[in-house]
Amino acid sequence: MVKIGLLGTGNLAVALGSAWASAGHAIAVTGRNPDRAKAAAERIGAAATAVDPGRLAGQAEAVVVAIAWAGLVEALRLVGGTEGTLSGKTVIDCTNAVDYATGRLLPERGSAAELVADVAVGAHVIKALHLFAGASWPFIGDPAAAPVVALCGDDTGALGRTAALIGDLGARPAVLGGLTAARQAEEAAGFVMRLVAAGANPRFAVPDVDPGRLGAGTSAG
Repeated sequence: MVKIGLLGTGNLAVALGSAWASAGHAIAVTGRNPDRAKAAAERIGAAATAVDPGRLAGQAEAVVVAIAWAGLVEALRLVGGTEGTLSGKTVIDCTNAVDYATGRLLPERGSAAELVADVAVGAHVIKALHLFAGASWPFIGDPAAAPVVALCGDDTGALGRTAALIGDLGARPAVLGGLTAARQAEEAAGFVMRLVAAGANPRFAVPDVDPGRLGAGTSAG
């Protein structure tokens, strides 16, 4: 069992919390509005508890940031991130830092995940779970067709913990690289939004590549 703190009370936070609660994890929920945190915890179920923002870090081994871009820094300050309350903890950033009308990535440089790392002093930040809607979780279909969730991060332990939690959602983790790769991962969300706006299914916009066959057909002669 992992004690998971949800910083956010919206649909993604509730969906993730519900899936992880079903997998046997304990959930603490917080946000700017105590009533919304209580309602989110009730939607998740008996494994979830609404807590004051200042208590979240003390009740969580991993913290999931499911906050809109505009309120990201404020939310991290609310839980004491600037004072080091998240230091040493796995912090999973799910922020979609894009303009939903155009798909443009909003940070002029770097990424939302790197901003989280700057604000949450000492936290082991992992970028993950920003590309899929809350309704995607848990995935209960054929494991061979399970969604692949991209991860970016610098701490091996935090990457491993996040990968395990993604597995509990029924998904398959794939590490892209360090946190500097997060900007590319976040830009992918904008790419998806532009495709949807153009009336196309993003599923068919990338090649179907079997990594095990990349070398097939090549010769040494």
